[in-house]
Amino acid sequence: MTDGTLTRLAEVLDARKAADPQDSYVAGLHAAGLDRILRKLGEECTETVVAAKNGASQDIVYETADLWFHSLVMLSHCGLGPAEVLGELERRFGLSGLEEKAARSGKDEGGQ
Repeated sequence: MTDGTLTRLAEVLDARKAADPQDSYVAGLHAAGLDRILRKLGEECTETVVAAKNGASQDIVYETADLWFHSLVMLSHCGLGPAEVLGELERRFGLSGLEEKAARSGKDEGGQ
């Protein structure tokens, strides 16, 4: 999946916000609200972890696709998109994981 694919998918997800929930799974998730979207995201996360634990490559890819899809639905619901996430990943290039985690720890202690 390229940045372009993520962008196109995000555009479709945003457009589906206004669709009839009877006709669109995504519209139904948006209509049900953030808590429902987050529950679904949690389910997909768990299924991805189980697939990885079981080690079947096709299942790992399938469940990760579901996880990414539902992550994009959550971002859309929150008025965000893949550009913000990709920007954050780009910002982290050149930082060691330990440095990045230390920078976040300082924010967490400040209540953010």
